[in-house]
Amino acid sequence: MDQYAVFGQPIGHSKSPMIHALFAEQTEQSLEYGKQEVSAEAFDAAVEQFFSTGGKGLNCTVPLKELAWERADKRSERAELSKAVNTLMLLGDGSLYGDNTDGAGLVRDLVVNNDITLKGRKILLLGAGGASRGILGPLLDQSPDSILVANRTVEKAERLATDFQQKGKVGSCGFDELAGKRFDLILNATAASLTGDLPPLPDNLLEPNGSCYDLAYGAEKTAFVRWGEAQGAVKSLDGIGMLAEQAAEAFELWRGVKPETGAAIEQLELLRG
Repeated sequence: MDQYAVFGQPIGHSKSPMIHALFAEQTEQSLEYGKQEVSAEAFDAAVEQFFSTGGKGLNCTVPLKELAWERADKRSERAELSKAVNTLMLLGDGSLYGDNTDGAGLVRDLVVNNDITLKGRKILLLGAGGASRGILGPLLDQSPDSILVANRTVEKAERLATDFQQKGKVGSCGFDELAGKRFDLILNATAASLTGDLPPLPDNLLEPNGSCYDLAYGAEKTAFVRWGEAQGAVKSLDGIGMLAEQAAEAFELWRGVKPETGAAIEQLELLRG
Protein backbone atom coordinates (compact mmCIF):
# COMPACT_ATOMS: atom_id res chain seq x y z
CA MET A 1 0.00 0.00 0.00
CA ASP A 2 1.31 3.49 -0.89
CA GLN A 3 2.63 5.35 2.15
CA TYR A 4 2.18 9.04 2.91
CA ALA A 5 2.79 11.03 6.09
CA VAL A 6 3.05 14.42 7.72
CA PHE A 7 6.29 15.47 9.44
CA GLY A 8 6.48 18.23 12.03
CA GLN A 9 7.26 19.21 15.61
CA PRO A 10 4.94 19.11 17.50
CA ILE A 11 2.75 16.74 15.48
CA GLY A 12 0.48 14.99 18.00
CA HIS A 13 -2.40 17.43 17.37
CA SER A 14 -2.32 16.97 13.57
CA LYS A 15 -5.66 16.20 11.90
CA SER A 16 -4.00 15.39 8.56
CA PRO A 17 -4.18 11.57 8.93
CA MET A 18 -7.94 11.78 9.51
CA ILE A 19 -8.45 14.16 6.58
CA HIS A 20 -6.46 12.01 4.14
CA ALA A 21 -8.19 8.82 5.34
CA LEU A 22 -11.53 10.49 4.49
CA PHE A 23 -10.21 11.58 1.10
CA ALA A 24 -8.89 8.08 0.32
CA GLU A 25 -12.23 6.49 1.21
CA GLN A 26 -14.18 9.03 -0.81
CA THR A 27 -12.01 8.67 -3.94
CA GLU A 28 -11.48 4.90 -3.53
CA GLN A 29 -7.72 5.25 -3.29
CA SER A 30 -5.64 2.62 -1.48
CA LEU A 31 -3.11 4.36 0.75
CA GLU A 32 -1.91 4.80 4.32
CA TYR A 33 -1.19 8.21 5.85
CA GLY A 34 0.65 8.58 9.14
CA LYS A 35 2.25 11.30 11.24
CA GLN A 36 5.77 11.48 12.57
CA GLU A 37 7.42 13.83 15.05
CA VAL A 38 10.51 15.14 13.23
CA SER A 39 12.79 17.93 14.42
CA ALA A 40 14.60 20.30 12.08
CA GLU A 41 17.90 18.57 12.93
CA ALA A 42 16.53 15.12 12.06
CA PHE A 43 14.65 16.21 8.91
CA ASP A 44 17.07 15.14 6.17
CA ALA A 45 17.63 11.70 7.68
CA ALA A 46 13.88 11.19 8.23
CA VAL A 47 13.08 12.15 4.62
CA GLU A 48 15.76 9.79 3.32
CA GLN A 49 14.42 6.95 5.45
CA PHE A 50 10.79 7.59 4.48
CA PHE A 51 11.30 7.64 0.72
CA SER A 52 13.85 4.80 0.68
CA THR A 53 11.34 2.50 2.40
CA GLY A 54 8.44 2.97 0.01
CA GLY A 55 7.09 6.44 0.89
CA LYS A 56 5.38 8.26 -1.98
CA GLY A 57 4.58 11.69 -0.57
CA LEU A 58 5.07 13.89 2.49
CA ASN A 59 3.43 16.90 4.04
CA CYS A 60 5.73 19.14 6.08
CA THR A 61 4.55 21.56 8.72
CA VAL A 62 6.23 23.74 11.37
CA PRO A 63 9.26 23.98 11.57
CA LEU A 64 10.14 22.10 8.39
CA LYS A 65 8.71 24.02 5.40
CA GLU A 66 11.88 25.96 4.57
CA LEU A 67 13.96 22.78 4.97
CA ALA A 68 11.58 20.92 2.65
CA TRP A 69 12.07 23.71 0.10
CA GLU A 70 15.83 23.17 0.26
CA ARG A 71 15.39 19.38 0.04
CA ALA A 72 13.23 19.44 -3.11
CA ASP A 73 15.07 18.74 -6.37
CA LYS A 74 12.34 20.44 -8.43
CA ARG A 75 9.72 22.95 -7.30
CA SER A 76 6.45 24.45 -8.49
CA GLU A 77 6.43 28.16 -9.31
CA ARG A 78 4.43 28.96 -6.18
CA ALA A 79 6.86 26.98 -4.01
CA GLU A 80 9.80 28.72 -5.67
CA LEU A 81 8.32 32.13 -4.88
CA SER A 82 7.31 31.31 -1.32
CA LYS A 83 10.66 29.69 -0.41
CA ALA A 84 8.60 27.15 1.56
CA VAL A 85 7.33 23.66 0.71
CA ASN A 86 4.54 21.84 2.53
CA THR A 87 4.16 18.96 0.04
CA LEU A 88 6.87 16.63 -1.29
CA MET A 89 6.26 14.00 -3.95
CA LEU A 90 8.55 11.22 -5.17
CA LEU A 91 8.94 11.36 -8.95
CA GLY A 92 9.55 8.38 -11.22
CA ASP A 93 13.25 9.22 -11.58
CA GLY A 94 13.75 9.16 -7.79
CA SER A 95 13.91 12.95 -7.42
CA LEU A 96 11.67 14.95 -5.07
CA TYR A 97 9.13 17.53 -6.29
CA GLY A 98 8.15 20.30 -3.88
CA ASP A 99 4.94 22.31 -3.88
CA ASN A 100 3.21 24.73 -1.52
CA THR A 101 -0.55 24.17 -1.36
CA ASP A 102 -1.23 26.61 1.52
CA GLY A 103 -2.12 29.64 -0.58
CA ALA A 104 -4.37 27.71 -2.97
CA GLY A 105 -6.10 26.14 0.04
CA LEU A 106 -6.66 29.53 1.67
CA VAL A 107 -8.00 31.13 -1.53
CA ARG A 108 -10.40 28.24 -2.12
CA ASP A 109 -11.71 28.42 1.46
CA LEU A 110 -12.22 32.18 1.18
CA VAL A 111 -13.73 32.33 -2.29
CA VAL A 112 -15.54 29.00 -2.76
CA ASN A 113 -16.49 27.92 0.76
CA ASN A 114 -17.18 31.35 2.27
CA ASP A 115 -18.09 33.51 -0.74
CA ILE A 116 -15.54 36.22 0.12
CA THR A 117 -14.54 38.28 -2.92
CA LEU A 118 -10.82 39.02 -3.35
CA LYS A 119 -10.83 40.73 -6.75
CA GLY A 120 -10.55 44.50 -6.40
CA ARG A 121 -10.43 44.36 -2.60
CA LYS A 122 -8.02 46.01 -0.15
CA ILE A 123 -6.34 43.29 1.93
CA LEU A 124 -4.27 43.59 5.11
CA LEU A 125 -1.89 40.71 5.78
CA LEU A 126 -0.59 40.53 9.36
CA GLY A 127 2.85 38.94 9.71
CA ALA A 128 5.79 38.55 7.34
CA GLY A 129 7.00 35.03 8.17
CA GLY A 130 6.75 31.72 6.32
CA ALA A 131 2.95 31.58 6.55
CA SER A 132 2.58 34.95 4.80
CA ARG A 133 5.18 34.01 2.20
CA GLY A 134 3.23 30.85 1.38
CA ILE A 135 -0.08 32.61 0.69
CA LEU A 136 0.93 35.95 -0.86
CA GLY A 137 1.36 34.70 -4.45
CA PRO A 138 -2.01 32.93 -4.73
CA LEU A 139 -3.74 35.92 -3.10
CA LEU A 140 -2.20 38.29 -5.67
CA ASP A 141 -3.31 35.93 -8.46
CA GLN A 142 -6.90 36.83 -7.49
CA SER A 143 -6.29 40.48 -8.57
CA PRO A 144 -7.01 42.34 -5.32
CA ASP A 145 -6.78 46.14 -5.37
CA SER A 146 -3.77 45.94 -3.04
CA ILE A 147 -2.19 43.94 -0.21
CA LEU A 148 -0.48 45.65 2.71
CA VAL A 149 1.88 43.50 4.78
CA ALA A 150 2.14 44.68 8.41
CA ASN A 151 4.78 43.29 10.75
CA ARG A 152 6.53 44.16 14.01
CA THR A 153 9.87 44.21 12.18
CA VAL A 154 9.18 46.54 9.25
CA GLU A 155 12.30 45.45 7.35
CA LYS A 156 10.95 41.90 7.14
CA ALA A 157 7.65 43.17 5.71
CA GLU A 158 9.56 45.31 3.21
CA ARG A 159 11.61 42.33 2.02
CA LEU A 160 8.47 40.23 1.58
CA ALA A 161 6.67 42.97 -0.34
CA THR A 162 9.69 43.46 -2.61
CA ASP A 163 9.87 39.74 -3.40
CA PHE A 164 6.26 39.72 -4.66
CA GLN A 165 5.99 43.15 -6.32
CA GLN A 166 6.09 41.66 -9.81
CA LYS A 167 2.77 39.89 -9.10
CA GLY A 168 0.74 42.91 -7.99
CA LYS A 169 0.45 45.92 -5.69
CA VAL A 170 2.09 44.99 -2.37
CA GLY A 171 3.06 47.47 0.34
CA SER A 172 4.57 47.16 3.81
CA CYS A 173 4.38 48.89 7.18
CA GLY A 174 4.71 48.43 10.93
CA PHE A 175 1.70 47.77 13.17
CA ASP A 176 2.03 51.31 14.51
CA GLU A 177 1.35 52.73 11.03
CA LEU A 178 -2.06 51.09 10.58
CA ALA A 179 -4.21 53.71 12.32
CA GLY A 180 -6.55 55.47 9.89
CA LYS A 181 -6.31 52.79 7.19
CA ARG A 182 -9.32 50.63 6.17
CA PHE A 183 -9.48 47.17 4.61
CA ASP A 184 -12.06 44.80 3.12
CA LEU A 185 -10.25 41.71 4.42
CA ILE A 186 -7.76 41.25 7.26
CA LEU A 187 -5.73 38.03 7.33
CA ASN A 188 -3.79 37.01 10.44
CA ALA A 189 -0.68 35.00 9.54
CA THR A 190 1.22 35.81 12.75
CA ALA A 191 1.96 33.17 15.39
CA ALA A 192 0.09 35.25 18.01
CA SER A 193 -3.00 33.02 17.97
CA LEU A 194 -0.95 29.99 18.96
CA THR A 195 -0.31 31.65 22.33
CA GLY A 196 -3.73 33.26 22.66
CA ASP A 197 -2.39 36.72 21.85
CA LEU A 198 -3.29 39.43 19.34
CA PRO A 199 -1.08 41.61 17.15
CA PRO A 200 -1.31 45.26 18.36
CA LEU A 201 -4.18 46.44 16.14
CA PRO A 202 -6.04 49.75 16.23
CA ASP A 203 -9.85 49.80 16.03
CA ASN A 204 -11.77 50.74 12.89
CA LEU A 205 -9.51 48.87 10.43
CA LEU A 206 -12.44 47.11 8.75
CA GLU A 207 -14.54 48.59 5.98
CA PRO A 208 -18.31 48.02 6.34
CA ASN A 209 -19.02 44.41 5.22
CA GLY A 210 -15.35 43.55 5.78
CA SER A 211 -14.17 40.10 6.88
CA CYS A 212 -11.41 38.64 9.07
CA TYR A 213 -9.59 35.32 8.68
CA ASP A 214 -7.09 33.68 11.03
CA LEU A 215 -4.79 31.09 9.43
CA ALA A 216 -4.53 29.41 12.84
CA TYR A 217 -7.30 27.32 14.36
CA GLY A 218 -8.06 25.66 17.66
CA ALA A 219 -10.72 24.02 19.78
CA GLU A 220 -11.98 27.50 20.77
CA LYS A 221 -12.27 30.70 18.75
CA THR A 222 -8.85 32.33 18.44
CA ALA A 223 -8.19 35.77 19.91
CA PHE A 224 -8.11 37.20 16.38
CA VAL A 225 -11.45 35.63 15.40
CA ARG A 226 -12.98 37.17 18.53
CA TRP A 227 -11.35 40.53 17.69
CA GLY A 228 -12.89 40.39 14.21
CA GLU A 229 -16.34 39.73 15.64
CA ALA A 230 -15.94 42.65 18.07
CA GLN A 231 -14.94 44.89 15.13
CA GLY A 232 -18.19 44.06 13.32
CA ALA A 233 -16.78 41.71 10.67
CA VAL A 234 -19.48 40.16 8.46
CA LYS A 235 -17.42 36.96 8.69
CA SER A 236 -14.63 36.21 11.16
CA LEU A 237 -13.21 32.78 10.44
CA ASP A 238 -10.33 30.53 11.43
CA GLY A 239 -8.16 28.27 9.29
CA ILE A 240 -10.00 24.97 9.64
CA GLY A 241 -11.30 25.19 6.05
CA MET A 242 -7.85 26.10 4.76
CA LEU A 243 -6.48 23.00 6.50
CA ALA A 244 -8.85 20.74 4.57
CA GLU A 245 -8.40 22.60 1.27
CA GLN A 246 -4.58 22.59 1.30
CA ALA A 247 -4.76 18.86 2.09
CA ALA A 248 -7.05 18.32 -0.90
CA GLU A 249 -4.55 20.14 -3.14
CA ALA A 250 -1.75 17.86 -1.90
CA PHE A 251 -3.92 14.76 -2.34
CA GLU A 252 -4.67 15.72 -5.94
CA LEU A 253 -0.97 16.27 -6.64
CA TRP A 254 -0.13 12.80 -5.31
CA ARG A 255 -3.10 10.78 -6.59
CA GLY A 256 -4.37 12.70 -9.63
CA VAL A 257 -7.89 13.03 -8.23
CA LYS A 258 -9.36 16.02 -6.37
CA PRO A 259 -11.39 15.07 -3.29
CA GLU A 260 -14.48 16.96 -2.17
CA THR A 261 -13.72 18.76 1.10
CA GLY A 262 -17.17 19.29 2.61
CA ALA A 263 -17.24 16.07 4.66
CA ALA A 264 -13.72 16.67 6.01
CA ILE A 265 -14.54 20.24 7.10
CA GLU A 266 -17.74 18.98 8.73
CA GLN A 267 -15.79 16.31 10.59
CA LEU A 268 -13.17 18.83 11.76
CA GLU A 269 -15.92 21.11 13.07
CA LEU A 270 -17.55 18.19 14.89
CA LEU A 271 -14.25 17.24 16.54
CA ARG A 272 -13.95 20.61 18.22
CA GLY A 273 -17.59 20.59 19.27
